[in-house]
Order: sequence, then C-alpha cells, then structure tokens
Amino acid sequence: MGLTKTEIFTDEQNKIALFAKVFGHPARVSILQHLFKTDSCVCGDLVNEIGLAQPTISQHLKELKHLGLIKGNVEGTSVCYCIDDENWTEMKAVMTEFLNQDLTQKEDCC
Repeated sequence: MGLTKTEIFTDEQNKIALFAKVFGHPARVSILQHLFKTDSCVCGDLVNEIGLAQPTISQHLKELKHLGLIKGNVEGTSVCYCIDDENWTEMKAVMTEFLNQDLTQKEDCC
C-alpha cells in the first residue's frame, strides 16, 4: 500500500479527513450513537448491543479514542467509555465549517 502523503496537506485538511473516517464505518457510528444514548458504557455492553466480536469492537473503540472523540476510564477489569464533549464540539465546528462552504458561493460556477 502506498503512502498517503498527508504532509502535503494542511493540518485542517488532515483533521477533516480523520473526522470523516469516523463516519466511514457503521460500527463506529453505532458505537457513538450508543454512547450518546447511555452516557457511558462498558465494552461488553457494546458487544451485546452491536453484535460484533469483542476484538472488533475494541479496534473501533481504539480508533475513536485515538481521534479523541471518546474517552475511557478503567473500572476494575472493564473500561467505561463516554463521549469527549470538548473534542466532539471541536469536531462539529470543523466539519460544519467544511460542509457549509457552499453557503458562501455567490453564483453557480459551472
């Protein structure tokens, strides 16, 4: 697989691409919806709720945590996950600005 050459793009472009990646898999969307619905949960609850294997859920949680959209606290042998409100708000602002670019166009250009 070739390199993505992310260094040739702006920080904002890379950030938008990473945020968009979150919504690129229905399991991650489902996990986020479940976390919003319950305010917190344990990984085992997600396995039962979503119906995927625990290692698969863990990989998706790792991706969401890496992007900062969720955070987790160790509670005994389990990890309790929840939405990181500050980073979620930042993601919404970045994506809204990107998606609203069409609102600033004066006239049809094509």
